[in-house]
Amino acid sequence: MTADSDRSSSDAPAVLESLTSSRLSWPTVLLAVLVLVTLGALVVGGSTSTTAFGPYNPSWDGASNFQSALDDDPEVEASLIQDTSRYDDLEAADTVAFVIAPEETYDDESAATVARFVEAGGTLVVLENFEPQGNALLEDVGASARVDGQLIRDDEYYFRGPTMPIATGVENHTLTADVEQLTLNYASAVEPGTATTLVTTSDFAYRVDEPDEELDDDKELERLPVATIESVENGRVVVIGDPSITTNAMRDEPDNAAFLTALAREGNTTVVDVSHSDGIPPLTAATLVLRSSLLLQALLGFGGIGLIALLSSGRLTREQLPVGRRRRSVQAAEESTPTLSDAERAELLRERHPDWDDERIERMITVFNQRDSKGEKHERD
Repeated sequence: MTADSDRSSSDAPAVLESLTSSRLSWPTVLLAVLVLVTLGALVVGGSTSTTAFGPYNPSWDGASNFQSALDDDPEVEASLIQDTSRYDDLEAADTVAFVIAPEETYDDESAATVARFVEAGGTLVVLENFEPQGNALLEDVGASARVDGQLIRDDEYYFRGPTMPIATGVENHTLTADVEQLTLNYASAVEPGTATTLVTTSDFAYRVDEPDEELDDDKELERLPVATIESVENGRVVVIGDPSITTNAMRDEPDNAAFLTALAREGNTTVVDVSHSDGIPPLTAATLVLRSSLLLQALLGFGGIGLIALLSSGRLTREQLPVGRRRRSVQAAEESTPTLSDAERAELLRERHPDWDDERIERMITVFNQRDSKGEKHERD
């Protein structure tokens, strides 16, 4: 046989594989893309949330940036609380807990757990503007401050409109050392009770019931408190009349991030209480449960080891098959491969290798036929 024939013979398996795979390549690629897109959508949908103020909501009204900043802060250890029973496991005197616009009212048992946390020396930060759940929790823990539930407008000092007032009255306190103002969005005033005021609006703020209401003779311009702090038993309670300062749209406006950071660093541990909100997506919730359970981690680890061992066992079993059995397996696979006619092979070779001349194509077909005839001879033997 000539050198060209030898080269053709050595090329034959690769060419045959190329011809077979080329017929399936596009459907396979499209299927793979579809699977990847579907899996990607499931992962994104299962790991993100659309709940306002949610720690895993990446939209403008979510608090994912706030949560990420806590997670990345080297001075605090951050986590989420999905069940108020976890408060009992915290070292209260060294912990700050954020409750951001809860969607449900804390029942007696849950509220009592939070109250014990404050009594033991914990710092509770409640951010609320209009809903009653925040005030109910403040009453349950023994705080005197309340959110009044009316919208603040300021026609002189505002960000993008009068309903986004800039709170310029910053009192001297360790929590406001790096704060010159807070930029608010649909905020409500805080009635301080016996609490100390940390931040107020300008002197030109006034209360309204509807966003489009304007100043008239029935309304009074006044400096309104928007953040307070007070001692309760051995702990402290901070009340902020605007949960939106934690959102992705507002956190980076002056000086919201600085204020939130100062609050978080009041302890070495910071928790965000989402027990009465719907802001935890399924995959994230499962991950948090796994992290909190050593038993589940152990079961998952042993399960993974068992699966690897099972797969390895199957591989070893195949590798240890007698030569005759392996040969029959290969033969069975070859028998299942459809045989092409000379004309079909020639057509495929011309499509795949348009630069080949007729003589080379005929040589390749001869090589294929020789391989087929050898296979038939082995079968007869």
